Amino acid sequence: MIGDMTLGRYCNTDSVLHRTDPRVKLILYVIYLVAIFMVTDPIALLMLLLITIVLIFMSNTGLKMIWLTIKPVLPLAIFIVLINLFTIRTGTKLFSWRFITITDEGASRAILMGARLIFLIIITSIFLTLTTTPLKISDSLESLFSWMKVLRVPVHEMAMMMSIALRFIPTLSDETRKIMNAQMSRGADYDTGGFMKRIKGYVTVLVPLFVSSFNRAEDLACAMDARCYRGGVGRTKLNPLRIRKADIAVGIVFTLLAACLVLADRFLGQIVVQLTSVL
Repeated sequence: MIGDMTLGRYCNTDSVLHRTDPRVKLILYVIYLVAIFMVTDPIALLMLLLITIVLIFMSNTGLKMIWLTIKPVLPLAIFIVLINLFTIRTGTKLFSWRFITITDEGASRAILMGARLIFLIIITSIFLTLTTTPLKISDSLESLFSWMKVLRVPVHEMAMMMSIALRFIPTLSDETRKIMNAQMSRGADYDTGGFMKRIKGYVTVLVPLFVSSFNRAEDLACAMDARCYRGGVGRTKLNPLRIRKADIAVGIVFTLLAACLVLADRFLGQIVVQLTSVL
């Protein structure tokens, strides 16, 4: 699973979203992040699913890449669903056996919370990591928050730190896989035994991983110092960001879709309730 992790990996393909300005994608990501946590109606969730499917095909990353993005968080999503399913006992009772009680409100909340997590991971991957290189994410953050330089906030340095952190996620996952394979070839076992035994076994992975991470950080610092890096003052860019008409069109279309999503969540539920009461 660690070797298949796609979080932080850039999918080098050509698509509409790959060519879209990273600042537009970052703004759209924030908009859909808010929309995901505002949606509660089942019809609005279906609309969000359709929008997500459209984004997946527009990104041209492939369903396999999306599945590898979702796969690591599936245990957490299942855990969240079960917690909400068995702990919320208000509403109409659907099933009851001994200490287990399932209600309609618990079931709807469980589906909602699980779907929110899955949508959040997919939207994050599509708008940011899979279709945008870490360098472009850094440039877009620096451009969007450039006004904070007046307040003497080190925007360039903060954007670069976030870009480096995203870049090193797949590197560290590959390093973890290599260390685990090397330790298993020496007789280490991570799949059998009790919980505490497995935790102690992972110490043989964490120690060399920390050492390797510190060595990589030191090598990166030495490389930046050798290239006379002194922050963002006076630096120019080889490929400065420029917003095109197509970028504006993508931003407007998906912003309107997010607005329709929120409006549908607010008003469709009321309309359905009124119709059912009349019928």
